[in-house]
Amino acid sequence: MPEQEIPRASMTAEEIEAANLGTAPKLNSRITLREHDPRWSAAFEREAVRMKEHLGHLDHRIEHVGSTSVPGLPAKPIIDMLLIVPDSGDEASYMPALEALGYELAIREPEWYEHRVLRRYDIDPSADSVNLHVLSTGCPENKRMLRFRDRLRRHSGDRELYADTKRALARQSWEYMQNYADAKSEVVAGIIERAMADGG
Repeated sequence: MPEQEIPRASMTAEEIEAANLGTAPKLNSRITLREHDPRWSAAFEREAVRMKEHLGHLDHRIEHVGSTSVPGLPAKPIIDMLLIVPDSGDEASYMPALEALGYELAIREPEWYEHRVLRRYDIDPSADSVNLHVLSTGCPENKRMLRFRDRLRRHSGDRELYADTKRALARQSWEYMQNYADAKSEVVAGIIERAMADGG
């Protein structure tokens, strides 16, 4: 049975700090965007193969999400990946395998779908790091992330709207990276609504 949807509100500094293990890294500057680099998809594929080899004991799915997964879209040089597992709250079922690959748990959000984020650095000359989002099978956020990605891949108008939004926001200074992400939420929600209306 699918989980009930939990709206994602803009996070306060206190919430950002609470979700991060250790001190949340502060940005206090502008966002650096790069034009799309085809090496990002290749870096994702390499990481996905490594993960599949280490997670063979666990029913799972791995997807390339976020702006680096959309040809033609500018992005921060960070590969966003989505790992779907039976229970993201059961860290013992997947964390040892991912730690063996060099991933470290960075964010734990038990109140928001038991969301976890792991990071690994120095994966490719084209990318600074990987953000690996871990969510459970049946979590509404999985469908939302994939619907958004697929809409941007197929619909040039929404892709251009999102690119323009990102470029405008990148000219501002942000305390945390999450503040930049939250500032895009209204545009993201509109794109997802249009995707749903079109049956996507």
